[in-house]
Amino acid sequence: MRNMAYRYRICPDKEQEAMLKKTFGCCRFVYNRMLADKKASYEETGKLVRITPAGYKKEYEWLKEVDSLALANVQLHLEAAYRRSVDKTANRYPRFKSRRDSRQSYTTNPVNGNIRIKGGRIRLPKVGPVKIRLHRKAPEEWKLKSVTVSLEAGGAYYVSVLYEIPESENQTVREDIQEGEGLRILGIDYAMQGLAVFSDGTRADYPGYYRKGQEKLGREQKKLSRCKKGSRNYEKQRKRVGKCHSKVRNQRKDFLHKLSREIADSYDAVAVEDIDMKAMSRAMHFGKSVMDNGYGTFREMLAYKLERQGKKLVKAGRFYPSSKRCSCCGMVKKELGLGERIYICECGNRMDRDINAAVNIREEGRRILSA
Repeated sequence: MRNMAYRYRICPDKEQEAMLKKTFGCCRFVYNRMLADKKASYEETGKLVRITPAGYKKEYEWLKEVDSLALANVQLHLEAAYRRSVDKTANRYPRFKSRRDSRQSYTTNPVNGNIRIKGGRIRLPKVGPVKIRLHRKAPEEWKLKSVTVSLEAGGAYYVSVLYEIPESENQTVREDIQEGEGLRILGIDYAMQGLAVFSDGTRADYPGYYRKGQEKLGREQKKLSRCKKGSRNYEKQRKRVGKCHSKVRNQRKDFLHKLSREIADSYDAVAVEDIDMKAMSRAMHFGKSVMDNGYGTFREMLAYKLERQGKKLVKAGRFYPSSKRCSCCGMVKKELGLGERIYICECGNRMDRDINAAVNIREEGRRILSA
């Protein structure tokens, strides 16, 4: 069994919006209160006590006005955060949530058909039927598991509907992918300018949406800095800044989704480099360029889209000399400066440095598949 989530835009009316904001606030309050009580109990007894949201409803009766399952999920999220901190999978202990966070959300679960999508609306507990932009429908045999409602910085509401897909719809890995020979394999070399270079000689040519919108974003942020915090104008301007960020993010995701879909449909396997993008942005001081094109997100999109079609994404080793190796004779240069954009080999091979690296990554991926 595997899960799949569909994300939709919703348009609540004023009463529904007020209930959604109340639910966000109650979830944040319960999370902070439970975290504070856990910390106090641990300091006194050295043990973590198990606390449920129901214990707070007697003292704070207004918690009964919102969805109880949303509060129950807060407890699950806090316990999961503690487990990650104990297992060292997270770098810090859980922290208190601020009411000034630009993005707010809560998760609820279906019980006895209380959540359903019908007639261009989604019915949410305690909120009622909310208008939804249903750009695609899930098959009826899919089982609804949870719904996450979120409010973004620009003021837009979204629901992420999580489904459990039957075993019969799971994609099986194609056996011929393991052979490596006679397959359509694409090698991808990371490029800071333009996202990526492919082994077929083409380039992704990422437009750089953040840099294009940087001037407008700077103007809006400058206006925000002149507004008095807490005023109506401040909140209006904060939403304008949030919309600028949301537009850049949506443009980037749209570009990456379309590119990854085109590649997944055209090739049997894809070979990429195993690059630590965060380390690259910090060590080389190219954070804006590295984070703008979203190469790490592109690899994740490519991986799950290939997997759903029974195809594979293979990663060449982090220290594989893709740039220094000649794609014709296999000779590896001892030194290759970043300024050398044309790869010249003693065997007579002369080609673009990035395309040469992409071809080497493709062949390394073919070797890994046939091993």
